[in-house]
Amino acid sequence: MTAEDVVRKADEAGLRLVRFLWCGNDGTVRAKASTLPGLEGRMRSGIGLTVAMQAMNSLDQLQPVAGMGPVGEIRLVPDPETFRVLPYTIAPNVGAMLVDHVQLDGEPAPVCQRSFLKRMEARLAELGAKLEAAFENEFSLAMDVDGTFVPIDSGLCFSTISATAAQYYLNELVAALDEQEIGLEQYYSELGHGQHEISTPHRPALQAADEQLLVRETIRGLATSHGMVASLAPKPWPENAGNGCHIHFSLWEADGSRNRFHDGSAPDHMSAEARSFIAGVLEHLPGLCGLTAPSFNSYHRIVPQYWAGAFVCWGHDNREAPVRVPSVFRGVEEASTNAELKAADASSNPYLAVGGLIAAGLDGLERGLEPPEPVEVDPATIDEDERERRGIVRLPATQAEALDALAADDVLTKALGPVLAESYLAVRRSEWDAYSAGDEAFEQQGHFSKY
Repeated sequence: MTAEDVVRKADEAGLRLVRFLWCGNDGTVRAKASTLPGLEGRMRSGIGLTVAMQAMNSLDQLQPVAGMGPVGEIRLVPDPETFRVLPYTIAPNVGAMLVDHVQLDGEPAPVCQRSFLKRMEARLAELGAKLEAAFENEFSLAMDVDGTFVPIDSGLCFSTISATAAQYYLNELVAALDEQEIGLEQYYSELGHGQHEISTPHRPALQAADEQLLVRETIRGLATSHGMVASLAPKPWPENAGNGCHIHFSLWEADGSRNRFHDGSAPDHMSAEARSFIAGVLEHLPGLCGLTAPSFNSYHRIVPQYWAGAFVCWGHDNREAPVRVPSVFRGVEEASTNAELKAADASSNPYLAVGGLIAAGLDGLERGLEPPEPVEVDPATIDEDERERRGIVRLPATQAEALDALAADDVLTKALGPVLAESYLAVRRSEWDAYSAGDEAFEQQGHFSKY
């Protein structure tokens, strides 16, 4: 795709605006838009943006980060390959592209999260490898009843009653994702009232992160068109099940010819490379949570015995382990060999989440790490002394603990770079300060407007 191709397609689709989308350090999807006249030029030179935006938290409070104040500008430069016509009835005649943050000299801005993921992909490419990733999004559908958000149903887990209550919405969701060439592999109603889950296909890391933003936009946009509100917040209601955004991942040859996680001779089909990559993820998991489960609300979800993975461990088909190795499917053993990170949610910036995952796994590969013995029971049921002996420690219990673990993790902060690490930590720590000082009502008011 070229800029000319995008302009032609936008004109053929009758678009009036094309959004230049990005996700900030706060996990919020934001945009500036171009009309069709001048679109080609804006695609080449970018749209101007104040440097301050990457120091803005999810309460739109600007943080005092060096070089990110009222003076200075960067450019939002879109990737033509990400162009989509947005098929929401609430947003007719609108398209979108994902952008890089670029300095005035044309170099990637150090704070650009999408460029960070590209750097991590380049490090994998040096090993002749690429990461394939897929997101499983859980989300909650609600109605605004006299200023209170109420789940659209109170059905049971996997209940057809819950599925039927949202069927018109779900039909359009499948169609909208298909129109954006994203596709949907599985759907089911989840445990929580008004809660649903969708799985999208495995993609190369950057494409997966790009499409994750489009999926989030589609879930919310279509809900609005149906008179509902959708939330991907980790815990929109205290009494309801939490929303995860599990990340499935596997390492492949750069040309896609072989799944390097797969070893048909191993009992669990996991190769030595897979084990080292998983060991790296486990080694850095407390700090990685600062990127994959980074919000104040995240830690209402990551608690023991809630199937979110609250202890540092891995296991086979163990949904209480934050790193789960699913059993393979007969007949497609190589293609289905992968691991799943459960300690992740959609309050994260997907470029940072996947990029951090790669950085952690690379450390495991480069150091030849071996994972500990897998945990094949609920770790909360293991005697505390035995957990300590086996290194099955508690993951961070608060946003502050996760951010402190990230700040102390030299591998992850070095991968991010000083500018991105400093700005990210400043933004997320300011949210901890704000929400810690607030009450439950203050926290809940953002669950249906931020993520």
